[in-house]
Amino acid sequence: MAGLFETAGGGAAAITLDEVEASILRSLEVQMLELIGPGPGGENADPLAALFAEGPTEAPEDPALLRLFPDAYGAPGERADAETVEMAAEFRRYTELDLRARKREDALTVVRALDPLLGEGGVLKLSTEECVRWLGALNDLRLTLGTRLEVTEEDDEGLYRLPDDDPRKPLVMAYLWLGAMQESLLEAMAG
Repeated sequence: MAGLFETAGGGAAAITLDEVEASILRSLEVQMLELIGPGPGGENADPLAALFAEGPTEAPEDPALLRLFPDAYGAPGERADAETVEMAAEFRRYTELDLRARKREDALTVVRALDPLLGEGGVLKLSTEECVRWLGALNDLRLTLGTRLEVTEEDDEGLYRLPDDDPRKPLVMAYLWLGAMQESLLEAMAG
């Protein structure tokens, strides 16, 4: 897979994806949407009720969701005192729904952009605003895959040396490809 971004001027970017690349990336984003879940009240929620909805006060149990929606207070992996737990819960209650909505919109932006490329591939041109959404969506995918693969800074080099029969190999390839896409998008936006 070689789909990487190139500058299109003014903070915009373009990428050429074949049908397989477009399909894989779209599938990953759809899975991200399923992981994040619907907004408050479900898919057909009353917009006014959703505006005043309060989010959860407990951190997610799924490690990938916890990586996407970490506690705002306390050190990761350390037991927090009662005051820190209370502050984290309060912060989560008022911010998590908006963060989930933004992550859903980022993923939907990617899915909608890729839909016309399914079955044939092609060139995709992104506006500056779309580039920002794509950066968020690619980052969320990498964080999720990295968590599922239990990637640490020390493991990064080992990812390149996995044997072909390792069952993690396809996810590692996707993780590395997404990282290269993310880096090329940042460079294209700056260029």
